[in-house]
Amino acid sequence: TIFRLLVRCGDQGLSAGEIAKNTGIQPNTLSFHLKELTASDLIQSERKGRSIVYSLKIDGMRDLIHFLTEDCCQGLPEICNPSVNCC
Repeated sequence: TIFRLLVRCGDQGLSAGEIAKNTGIQPNTLSFHLKELTASDLIQSERKGRSIVYSLKIDGMRDLIHFLTEDCCQGLPEICNPSVNCC
């Protein structure tokens, strides 16, 4: 939910308070998820005045999409093809 929200916000990003308000996630839980998304290189933070603003890290998202579309199937794209009936 946080990631999708930040994708929609683009470069301007959102403060932690705005993210909490838009998602309904409690501050301590939100802090954990923001830390993990940052550590995963999917979002970045920047101090703006008294707030910390979080925004999407395009390169991290691109790397994740590349992994999911190229590497996750271990060279067997038929595994990820939803039109293949495997059972």
